[in-house]
Amino acid sequence: MGAHQGPLRHREVRMDWIVENIWIVWLVLMLLFVTIEMLSLEFTFLMLGIGSAIGLASGFLGVPWWAQFLIAAAASVLLLLLVRPSLLRALRKGADPAKSNVDALVGTTGRVIQPVTEHSGQVKLANGEVWTAHVADESETLTLEPGTPVQVQAIRGATAVVIPTGRNAS
Repeated sequence: MGAHQGPLRHREVRMDWIVENIWIVWLVLMLLFVTIEMLSLEFTFLMLGIGSAIGLASGFLGVPWWAQFLIAAAASVLLLLLVRPSLLRALRKGADPAKSNVDALVGTTGRVIQPVTEHSGQVKLANGEVWTAHVADESETLTLEPGTPVQVQAIRGATAVVIPTGRNAS
């Protein structure tokens, strides 16, 4: 019977140490969450880190370890639901409204340089770039001849989806 009490007693000692030093767990969690937040920048892990800080504070007030986790979880959920959305709005408020990269090409005009069909062709856009292109599904014209003015409706991968515009449009 004494042989079985040894490992059990050892587990109790470890659990007692963890309970007595739960503040270390909270500090490790806060450090982990803040580190992940610095990599992701979406405020999710920041809210979890603040929830961990609240759990740590409740431990200093003498709250039992299991209640500290409940308090930290509740605080994290409330922060995620109530604070994070307004932080994201404030972050996006100062964002540059100008479109860039592929988004900036939608609406751009150009001219057909190789016949454009539903499956292939090339256009030269107003910015001087040459793109592989195909006619948009909603276009009434199935083939666009060289010189036809076009407008980019969408970008799918590395292909511009175009429709005819101007006087040459059918």
